[in-house]
Parts: sequence; C-alpha cells; structure tokens
Amino acid sequence: MSSHPTSSPRIRVALIGLSSSAKTAWASRAHLPYLLSPRGSSKYEIVALLNSSVSAAQDAIRAYDLPASTRAYGDPAALAADRDVDLVVCNTRVDKHFETVVDSVKNGKDVYVEWPLAQDAKHARELVGLSREAGGRSVVGLQGVVAPVVLKLRGLLEEGRIGKVLSSELRVFGGLGDRATVPEGLAYFTQREVGGNVYTIGFAHVFDMVQRVLGELASVKGDFHLQRPEVKITDPSAGAVKTVRSNVPDLILVSGKWNESAITQQNATLHYRFRRGQPFPGEAALEWTIHGEKGEIRIVSPQNTFIQVGDDTSPRIIEVHDFATDKVDKVEWDWEEWQKDLPVQARGIGALYDAFAEAKAAGAKKAYVTFDLAAKRHEQLEELLSKWQA
Repeated sequence: MSSHPTSSPRIRVALIGLSSSAKTAWASRAHLPYLLSPRGSSKYEIVALLNSSVSAAQDAIRAYDLPASTRAYGDPAALAADRDVDLVVCNTRVDKHFETVVDSVKNGKDVYVEWPLAQDAKHARELVGLSREAGGRSVVGLQGVVAPVVLKLRGLLEEGRIGKVLSSELRVFGGLGDRATVPEGLAYFTQREVGGNVYTIGFAHVFDMVQRVLGELASVKGDFHLQRPEVKITDPSAGAVKTVRSNVPDLILVSGKWNESAITQQNATLHYRFRRGQPFPGEAALEWTIHGEKGEIRIVSPQNTFIQVGDDTSPRIIEVHDFATDKVDKVEWDWEEWQKDLPVQARGIGALYDAFAEAKAAGAKKAYVTFDLAAKRHEQLEELLSKWQA
C-alpha cells in the first residue's frame, strides 16, 4: 500500500457492484467520486472489487482506471476471507444485498450497505444479529441523517423557531420519473419481493427524514392503493418493450402521531401523501409543512423527491412564517465547501463516509444509520404494508 499523509492508516475498501455495464450505476455516480477525491482518498483506499464474476470485476477495474493492484473477486466468501479489506461497501440490487455481504458480516468486517438494507425485515434482522455477534461496524445508506437541509430543519425546531410542533403534512410525487412506465433497468420496481421499489426507496427515504427531523412516530397507519397495475417496461432505444403487472402500491397515504417531546406536542399529527410519477404541471415534486404553535415551516423541492441528495438546478427552499409578525423569511442552507466539489449524488454519501471514518478513528458518536436502526425502519415499513393486499 502506498504511503499517504494522514494521521491514521487509510480504511481499505472493497466495493460490491461497481460495474462497467450496470444500468443504474449508483456505485460509480455516488460512491466513486468521493472515494477518489482528495478528501476521500486521504481516508480511504479502494483495494478490491466484487462483481458477478472475477472477469466482470477486472473489467470494472480497467473501466474506472483503478490501480492494477486492486483485487478482483467473483465470490463473496473469498472477499470475506481477505484480511486486507477493512470495509465492504455494497451497491447491488436490493435482493442481492444479503447474499453478497453476509459472509463479510460473519467474519467481523465493517460493512456499508445501501438502503434498503435487505429485501425484507427478516433478512435485515438476521444481518443485525450476525453483526452483533461478529463485532463489526455497520453503516446503511440513509443519507437524511447527514443531509444539510435535514440538519437545518432540526436546528430550527430545536431553537424553538415555531414553538412546539402541532402537525406536519407532506405531498410528494416521484419515486420514478413517470407514472405509467418503468425503464428496463428498473423493471424489478414492479416486483415487491425484490425489495427495491417506490415504496421502500422513494417513499421511505422521505419517511425516514421526517422522523429524523421530528422524532420517531409513536403510532402510524397506512392506506395503500395500486392505481396503475399495468406498467410498461421501456428501453430508451426501443420505446415500450413489454407490459407487466405490478404488485407495488403507487399511491400511499400515511397518518401518524408523535408523543410529547422537546419538539412536538402530545398527539402532534403526520399526514403524508406519496404518489408515484409526475405532479400536476407547475406543482412541486415535494412540499412539506411543519405547523407549530408560533409559526410554520415550509420546505419545497420543485423537481426532485430526494431532498437529501441535492440538486443545484432544483434548490430545496425553506421558508418560515412567523405568526406574530405575519412575516415570511427564507432560511439559507448550504453544502460544505468540500461537498460542492462532488457531483450532487455523491455529497450525502461522502458525508456518511466522513462520519464513519471519524467514528472509527476516534470512537466518536455514530452520526449515521447502523444495521439495527435500519432494521427498525424495515419493520415499520413492513408492518404498514402488511395490512394491504394488492
């Protein structure tokens, strides 16, 4: 390993799913930019790849111009046995998460898994148990915990800007770019058993951020609908390829209540409406209000559901209405300067990597979501959906 000016040894990373041909390419768009940046490479070193085969991993090593010393694996067990890997990072399709990381978890390695942690709560709980037994650290890619817009909202509430919260409402559109079609590379979004879809990803990221800001809900119930069961699977070059039947809800209505806390009144209410696809022309992809005793906060994301990712061309707008003065103030927030040098999709991921490196080096408080916290979110989502029959 080459020497590098840093106060502690760099964390040796193995990436699962950095493919030269992947259709979604989250590893290359969201993880690689940070890991190869000056800040990321001062803390981390990519030493291995795991793909569907050794040759596929070798292709990716060449495609992304990684060092020739980078080891190529096609077998999760072989990667798990590599003592020169400190952190295993999983970016595969959701139903492959468990099988590609379980050996590394058992071997006590630190493991980062993108959200959702697994295809269902059962597999998520199993990873929690194995991780506790083996003693490795864990991270899950719920970026809202480190997103500047979320931290800003939490700060406004903690400083009492609007008094205690009485209610919160969200109207959200998205999860996929179109209401009636799905790109071929995401055809599994129509198959609930795979575990990755608009409910577990689009809806759930926002649902998690609401609870990061306002606290865990004391009670919650859902109403699910499948308005468009017939979905066209499309290919950019060929147009509509085929029509499949979906079993994933595309209209989700959730209501809940919070217990009294430093932020919320007793029985403060949540109403969250999420619809797959585009909003009415001119409406925002996401509008979220937090109604308090002394004022109200409004968050607007004009074009993007994923407010934790950020998009310089579609800013997240925070406004506060003070009831006493009837004045509306725009609240400024921003990314850290180092994050601005990264593509927008890599900024939140970079913050998770930073938080993990800090915690590992200094034993600091974990400013990120671990397997056990992610499994609780899985259980909450699964319990909601269990009462719905498609």
